[in-house]
Order: sequence, then structure tokens, then C-alpha cells
Amino acid sequence: MNSKIVILTGATGFLGEKIAKELIEQGAHVRAMVRATSNTAGLEKLGVQEFVTADMMDPSSLKTALSQNPKADVLIASAAGYTGHSKGDTQKTDTIGYRNLADAAKEAGIKRFVLLSILECDKAPEVPHFYHKYKTEKYLKEIGQPFIALRPGAFLDQAKDFVYPKIQKGVYPAFVSGVELGMIYTADLARYMAMAALCVPDSELGSSVDVGWDKPVSGEDLAAAFSKVLGKNVVCKPAFPGFVTNIVLPLVGIFNPVMKDMHAMISWIKTGVYRSSNTQKQKELFSDLPTVEEAVRRYCKDKKLL
Repeated sequence: MNSKIVILTGATGFLGEKIAKELIEQGAHVRAMVRATSNTAGLEKLGVQEFVTADMMDPSSLKTALSQNPKADVLIASAAGYTGHSKGDTQKTDTIGYRNLADAAKEAGIKRFVLLSILECDKAPEVPHFYHKYKTEKYLKEIGQPFIALRPGAFLDQAKDFVYPKIQKGVYPAFVSGVELGMIYTADLARYMAMAALCVPDSELGSSVDVGWDKPVSGEDLAAAFSKVLGKNVVCKPAFPGFVTNIVLPLVGIFNPVMKDMHAMISWIKTGVYRSSNTQKQKELFSDLPTVEEAVRRYCKDKKLL
């Protein structure tokens, strides 16, 4: 059993709860960082018993939360302002908020900061919410905060799972069709985040690690995998009509920064660069490099499609 105390930010989110579950199963003590208005029922059901109230946009609250005794060994940062899943999250959470969190961790003497980053974020200055992750990685290095960043690609499943209802109808909805990209199943990502917090050696601190499947896949590859796993024909279709991505998003993006960011992301992914440059590091650290079929099979079992 692992007796480390881990502060988890973004704990009430879709991925955060999965990370909390993995940490508990690996024997860690989870100290969930939440807002005063957060719904903690899901975490309590998992067995989380300790909560600290803080907001990443409030440095004094972070200082108080991170100074709790006994002091935490590790901080996992999985909050994502861009998604807006939690009330109060904005893109400033991904910039100012993460700087505040890094500063508070450094001041508190946190020995390890595990950052949820994004695949190839250093190569995407035109995609704000991608590049913000790279800036956080860079800032952690600048201030001398020991960290490890995990860089996943696109999620197979999400809080609002648009794949599941389509698969039931024999369709895989590709966010960007005809282009291979790095992908991951969130159950795997949660496990890697917990392992990065608890058992990855100190010699890996200061590094960024790509995590995902053994190779990039296209929507057509995923449709073929679902077809094989489910034993029925599944076809790939675009998740959004062409006029939405080519006309609506650019127009709305003039007035809406989030839509502008999304259009920039889609355009960037279409260039084919959203893929891991080093899959073997993942295998070395986590002894795991799933194939698309393995991941799809577990997804289907979890969704009771099998």
C-alpha cells in the first residue's frame, strides 16, 4: 500500500473522479481540492474523506489549502478551465490559475507536481488551450517546482459522451475524419496519472511524457475497431457537418474566444501533427501501450455494449 498524501485538483470532474479512484486503489490518501460550491457526493462515494476548499484564481486560498498538516507529498493538477465543466472555470484558470497553483506548490514545498498536459502542446501556439499547457510546463521549470507532465491525445470518452449513442446506431462520430491522431481512454489516463504521482521515479521529474495508444488512429480505424469488437458494421461519419466547422465556427469565433479556439484546434489537428513522438516512454514508465482494439473493447464493456 502507498501512504502518500495526494492533493487532487479538478477532483469533481469526469477525469478527476477516475483519478481519485485509482489513487485510493493504489493505497494513497486523497485530499480533494474543491470549491465551496462543488458537489462532492461522487468523491465521497468513492471513499474520499478529506476535502480542502480553494480556488485557483485565489492565491491566498491555495496557500491555505496546501499548508494543511500533514503536508501533502504530491499535487495532481487535472483542472481544465477551457472545458467550463465546473461553475467558475474560464480560460483564465488555464493561465493565471495554473501559475497561482504552481507558485503555491513551490512555496509549500510540494515534492511532486503532476500536470495533466496535452499531446504536442509545445507545437500548437495557434491553439490557446493547448499552448497554455506548454506554458505551464515551462513555468514549472522556471520556478524550479519538481513536476512530471503527462500529455494525452484526444479522449475516446468524455463527460458528455457523444460516441455512445452514435455507436448504438452503428456510427462512429469522428471529430476530424480522415486524419490519424493520438487518442486515449480516460480510465487509462487516470491510472497513469496516479502512477505518475505515486511510483514513477524521481529521475523522471522535469519531463513531459506522451500517453495514449500504440499508434495514432483515424476515425475510420476506430469504426473498424468497433465493428470487430461488437460484431456489427460501424461506419465513420463526421461528428459535425462541414458547414459547421468551415463556416459557423469561424464566424462565431469572431465574438466567442472558445469557438475561435475550437476552430483553431480542428484546423491544427487536420495538419496531422497531433500524434506521439515517443510511445516507448509510456511503455517504460507504465508498462502499458494499448492497441485501439483493446481500448475499444474495454470502452464497450464499461458501457455495457458487450
